[in-house]
Amino acid sequence: MTDDAIRAGISVAIAVEARKVVSSRVFGWTTGILVVGLTALVLGLLAAADAGDARVLARLGPLADAHGWDLLIGVAAQILAAGGFGACGIFVAWIYGREFSDGTVAGLFALPVRRSSIAIGKLVVYLVWAAAVALVLTVLLGLLGLCAGLSETDPDGLGELLRIPLLTMLTALVAVPAGWIASLARSVLAGIAATIVLIIVAQVCAILGVGPWIPLVAPALWAIDPTAVPWPALTVVLVVPVVFGAATAFTWARMQLDR
Repeated sequence: MTDDAIRAGISVAIAVEARKVVSSRVFGWTTGILVVGLTALVLGLLAAADAGDARVLARLGPLADAHGWDLLIGVAAQILAAGGFGACGIFVAWIYGREFSDGTVAGLFALPVRRSSIAIGKLVVYLVWAAAVALVLTVLLGLLGLCAGLSETDPDGLGELLRIPLLTMLTALVAVPAGWIASLARSVLAGIAATIVLIIVAQVCAILGVGPWIPLVAPALWAIDPTAVPWPALTVVLVVPVVFGAATAFTWARMQLDR
């Protein structure tokens, strides 16, 4: 198959997968819970902190002494680092695993498009979804800060808002292995279980202090304290979608119906 044919196949796969995702309830619920849920949690925590709730201030840790945009973005980043990873892992596991749970995988073998191209198309759709979520979250948190008058009390802190889209994309990238596990095990639940395990591993690595150069942990640590993680360590995160995206495409290319 020529390069032009492969590119055409991937383009078709992207278009088809995008329609399948947008028309599904999982897409709407996952996006809504992540975006609306995170914004509501941030608003609630900020209100509690402003009221002097001792329990909330204790859980905020170093952020308890922060103000303005630093506090808003810091709280949002901490929630996004954990909750966002869970949502991304579940979503990417569903994108790949749904073919097995819905019983539609057999039909893919009759298509003129390579199964590896379908796998790549699914990954592209997932990353586009993550970029859209990053944009929406940034806008909502920006509006939240503006409504709270932070643009007047802390005008220089608006640049902190740029941490949100970067953190969202980094979180989405490190969740890609869940899609590979779902494909390998032919199960959405396996991908979700892998997401939970990855979250636990990330927490343990963070506690042990070995996280800055581990792609799985670096985004979360950077979200808590941007100065604790060097920029080169964040660029290593790009290796994760490349390696596991290729592994997923290979798994789909070698897939057989009888096992």
